[in-house]
Amino acid sequence: MCTPTPPPPAPPVRDRALPVLAAALTGATLLLTVLVATGWSPLHDLDRSLADSLHRSAVAHPALTRANLILSDWVWDPVTMRALAAVTVLALWWRRERGLAIWFAVTTALAAALQQGLKSLIGRERPQWPDPVDSAQFAAYPSGHAMTATVTCGLLLWLLARSPAGDRVWLTGLTVAAVSVIGVGVTRLYLGVHWLTDVVGGWLLGALVVAVAAWTYERRTASSEQRSPDSERLTDDR
Repeated sequence: MCTPTPPPPAPPVRDRALPVLAAALTGATLLLTVLVATGWSPLHDLDRSLADSLHRSAVAHPALTRANLILSDWVWDPVTMRALAAVTVLALWWRRERGLAIWFAVTTALAAALQQGLKSLIGRERPQWPDPVDSAQFAAYPSGHAMTATVTCGLLLWLLARSPAGDRVWLTGLTVAAVSVIGVGVTRLYLGVHWLTDVVGGWLLGALVVAVAAWTYERRTASSEQRSPDSERLTDDR
């Protein structure tokens, strides 16, 4: 005789918050993307005004510009971020967390594909200057630097939150991630290779990718854990 199966426990608050966060980020990202694609004039004027002001500063302060170039092209470059992601995948694989490693790698790859797809679809031109201090390839929206840093740092923070690390480690990781994500956006603006909305779009899209990836993985894991006790219970009843 089978005993009645108790109702599944309510998901933790964090798991319930992830779909809400993903929905909010989806709305904000779609709105910004539509406004950028249609060339909404108030947003365009804001982009132009900030870009002009920062470019004048970059031309007038070459030492500060060189510092921004180092941070943008070496410290927070997408290649650096993807190398960090690759090391993380290898570390997870070595620890026999194969499913998590694959999930991390697939999320990173899909984020890069989404980024390039949107760049090609929208085809926004970058700021143009008679005296540029830096140059960049591909279209402007969304910022690849901002999105890649957000995805990589966001996924690493998610892994840290799932680990038994203490509050001090978590706060340190959060601080480093925040400085990296905000910092890379500031450098791209200061160097005159992106509009403000490109950077904000990269941040929003990156955060959306992380929220969706974390939510779907947690749901998949919870479903597997729920099925396992049910299977054992059916076996015992036989």
